[in-house]
Amino acid sequence: MRQTVENTITVNGKSLTIEDVVRVARLGAKVELGEESLQKVKRTREYVEKLLTEKKVVYGLTTGFGKFSDTYISSEDGKLLQLNLIRSHACGLGNPFPEEVVRAILLLRINALSLGYSGIRPETMQTMIDMLNKGVVPVIPEKGSLGASGDLAPLSHLALVLIGEGEAYYQDAKMLGGKAMAAAGIAPITLEAKEGLALINGTQVMAAVGTIACWDALQLAQWADCTAALTCEALLGVRDAFDPLTHLIRPHQGQIQVADNIRRLTSESRLMTDQGELRVQDAYSLRCIPQVHGASRDALVYIAEKLEIEINSATDNPLIFTEEERVISGGNFHGQPIALAMDHLAISVAELANIAERRIERLVNPHLNENLPPFLTKKGGLQSGLMIAQYAAASVVSENKSLAHPASVDSIPSSGNQEDHVSMGTIAARKAKQIVENAYSVLAIELICAAQAIDFRDPLLLGKGTKQLYHRCREKVTFVEEDRVLSNDFHTVAEWMKSAEMLDELCTLVSLQ
Repeated sequence: MRQTVENTITVNGKSLTIEDVVRVARLGAKVELGEESLQKVKRTREYVEKLLTEKKVVYGLTTGFGKFSDTYISSEDGKLLQLNLIRSHACGLGNPFPEEVVRAILLLRINALSLGYSGIRPETMQTMIDMLNKGVVPVIPEKGSLGASGDLAPLSHLALVLIGEGEAYYQDAKMLGGKAMAAAGIAPITLEAKEGLALINGTQVMAAVGTIACWDALQLAQWADCTAALTCEALLGVRDAFDPLTHLIRPHQGQIQVADNIRRLTSESRLMTDQGELRVQDAYSLRCIPQVHGASRDALVYIAEKLEIEINSATDNPLIFTEEERVISGGNFHGQPIALAMDHLAISVAELANIAERRIERLVNPHLNENLPPFLTKKGGLQSGLMIAQYAAASVVSENKSLAHPASVDSIPSSGNQEDHVSMGTIAARKAKQIVENAYSVLAIELICAAQAIDFRDPLLLGKGTKQLYHRCREKVTFVEEDRVLSNDFHTVAEWMKSAEMLDELCTLVSLQ
């Protein structure tokens, strides 16, 4: 993704990509509603008004919610029903989501509504678009969703700001939602029939967290190949393990790609060795890089595919089919497809960090690092060098193992046992996102340790790609000549890895597909 951002992304419910989400959420691209979607939304709303006039019994329109689905609500109480829904369901807990996640949530909810199956008014959607484009960011607590019936609690906090309640960030300040809307020149709305339910019944919170986590994980997979290649050279690795002859006869796409990446990164290296030159074979953390990294890459491709289906889907209930003149109560709000994908993401990324930590250990351990100084310091004993860098990596890798326990295998019935199986998909997404963040820290540590090791070898002997990587790293952090506080270095490199600054250059070094 290039740093230049398209001025406007048109949402139509059908063509949003993971990269589009990141452009809007992280880089501030603007959003507009496509004309075809606008007309579909209008027609569906007209059908809702017709149902109200005819006093039809329709879930969420003229009934209560959940266990109260058999309780009839008169049209006179329709507005109060929607208002009560938002206020009663705003039960979020914990710290607020980062602003980029909330912007992604807003975008995904707008995109789902733009399909025209939800019965919301066009002016309500436009208010959401105005909030996104003008920088009103609702304060949404990160905990409280079961992932079915969608993300009810967190989406209710979003809806509160639409009606001038709750809290929001505006121009880097936290304030009451009504004040934020007024400061941005946006008039709050009064919810009409079906609108409250249309705003909160869906999977957009888990999908937003998951989409950003997946985007970062896709870049992380490329970084993993880069840091691994530099480590291979620092440890005088055996190049034969990356020969295409081995990988073409076990043709997993990710494995083939990783082996190719390592070969290209280390091309012309005078530090890599031939089989039998120093040793016959390396330990698994070097020799099996293609197999381990490749499996994670293949998983990420699958996860991205599931996310792009989800972010272009109608996930509320009931769904309104205007042409067929039907209102169907179904289960598209159930987060199981995303819950399973997020648990898969968590495991896949945890493994990238896991094997990287083993390479860090080999770099600093004098029994394993091919005659490099113990803990990569000139004055071992007086100085500890990068000894505790491995501790830090091991700590977050261990944390990842706990976080990688699947959330999707759990379910606690709710709403009087009406909602008797739930996905816990938002918990799965939040855990996966934390694992991705931890994994960046581990790869940052590996890159710093590998660059330190290369300085004890000779940077001039590096391969074409790794030489470029080494010099870019040295622009961010210097050689550890004497003991210093390293946490700042870890943070600097991890943030650089996640930034758009290096992304285009990274893509010239390695390939995702």
